[in-house]
Amino acid sequence: MHQFVTNGAPARTTAMANPEMAGSGSHQDESPCTIHQSSSPSELLLLEDQMRRKLKFFFMNPCEKFWARGRKPWKLAIQILKIAMVTVQLVLFGLSNQMVVAFKEENTIAFKHLFLKGYMDRMEDTYAVYTQSDVYDQVLFAVNQYLQLRNISVGNHAYENKGTKQSAMAICQHFYKQGTICPGNDTFDIDPEIETECFLIEPDESFDIRTPGENRLNLTLDFHRLLTVELQFKLKAINLQTVRHQELPDCYDFTLTITFDNKAHSGRIKISLDNDISIRECKDWHVSGSIQKNTHYMMIFDAFVILTCLSSLVLCARSVIRGLQLQQEFVSFFLLHYKKEVSASDQMEFINGWYIMIIVSDILTIVGSILKMEIQAKSLTSYDVCSIFLGTSTMLVWLGVIRYLGFFAKYNLLILTLQAALPNVIRFCCCAAMIYLGYCFCGWIVLGPYHDKFRSLNRVSECLFSLINGDDMFSTFAKMQQKSYLVWLFSRIYLYSFISLFIYMILSLFIALITDTYETIKHYQQNGFPETELRKFIADCKDLPRSGKYRLEGDPPASFFCCCNK
Repeated sequence: MHQFVTNGAPARTTAMANPEMAGSGSHQDESPCTIHQSSSPSELLLLEDQMRRKLKFFFMNPCEKFWARGRKPWKLAIQILKIAMVTVQLVLFGLSNQMVVAFKEENTIAFKHLFLKGYMDRMEDTYAVYTQSDVYDQVLFAVNQYLQLRNISVGNHAYENKGTKQSAMAICQHFYKQGTICPGNDTFDIDPEIETECFLIEPDESFDIRTPGENRLNLTLDFHRLLTVELQFKLKAINLQTVRHQELPDCYDFTLTITFDNKAHSGRIKISLDNDISIRECKDWHVSGSIQKNTHYMMIFDAFVILTCLSSLVLCARSVIRGLQLQQEFVSFFLLHYKKEVSASDQMEFINGWYIMIIVSDILTIVGSILKMEIQAKSLTSYDVCSIFLGTSTMLVWLGVIRYLGFFAKYNLLILTLQAALPNVIRFCCCAAMIYLGYCFCGWIVLGPYHDKFRSLNRVSECLFSLINGDDMFSTFAKMQQKSYLVWLFSRIYLYSFISLFIYMILSLFIALITDTYETIKHYQQNGFPETELRKFIADCKDLPRSGKYRLEGDPPASFFCCCNK
């Protein structure tokens, strides 16, 4: 949305709309929309003057409105206060969430070392076994570690209790219903229906596993038909580190799944450990000291944040509603007296997009603050949802500061350039996306079997986007397998053409598009912006904000101590 003024200065968007404003005279309370054609010329001139003054006041910035009618910039003050409060709130929640993330990651690493034999850090992509005895050995090792958890774990891990019993480990194998495979004769007979067999191991069982032949599992695997073997069990823990930061601890449920993947039947069985984590309120707890008092202080602070956002939400919503009311009044006035309809672009100037963004950020902050209070009270554990609400709202709050910087010509250049270039940028990106998607599909289907960066569409897109930004170019070329000379030659043509097209042409055109818009806006600031019918209509009002002609009865006088004094 562009907003220009006739003297070449950037647009002055209002902070508080006031469609009820009227000038002096006998028709002060009469709406221009109700004037009949029989009105005298002097009355029409008076109504036009009132409408121009009303519109000019609407598009003033907060400082100009203060000098025009002594109106305090409450929304500006609330936004400044809200920025400080929301940022502090986000930092405090981020520090708390950081401990939660660290606890999750460290437990997952600990479980891999506890239940995966011979595991070392950063072995996720290479951890696998290649012999049948190694598979049995890994399964039996995990079972034995599970049964001896109380004696070997250095953490506060425990089995899940179900009534009077503890949860058991489930060992399940998934395999084809029937299969006779003879690779030497190039023959096979297989039924692709998948069957599952499971049995449970209770934590109360006690036996020492030494070799695959000396155990009581009675586990037999048919590797020709075997697809996967899964070991699933649940453990519990309490995150005590939050106590040192004056927060109540959380109770964690870990659902661990160790998977032996033989779906490819390639002679390599990949082993992975997945940790599904859920956080819940502890059932019975007691903490000595001042933690409860600090928790109450944090909840009071969050309540103040909610009240501040509610105030901002009400003020901004009122301004949006008044802008729409003034829009309808001006459209009716223009149609009645000039027999013309107001253009859509002029009507859009009454809708302040910044206020809508602030309203969205206020709603997100209020919802996020409520979730945060529930988390602190240990009634909820939705850390991820709360993070999304608070993070997005804080981002929008800081973006809203740009609106007030836009009142100054030197800072407004960036805003006007982004606003003017946005439609062309979107159209340009839509065209470039067609070419980009074409390269993604081509690279995935042709280079996927020979290059690990092209194995999936998601990885192809990430790789190509990195190439556009000049990242990881040499390794993308070097890692291409040369097993097929035809595919290797195609990869060179593919990569060179993509890099040349996007970096030297499309990216350069994109930069040129932004630069051209920047130069146009800079030229307008020096020589004046093109005037719309709305701005031409307002320009006939020459009354300055300090003239006193904008004042109504009951308006407070302008204070000498206002920080807006220029």
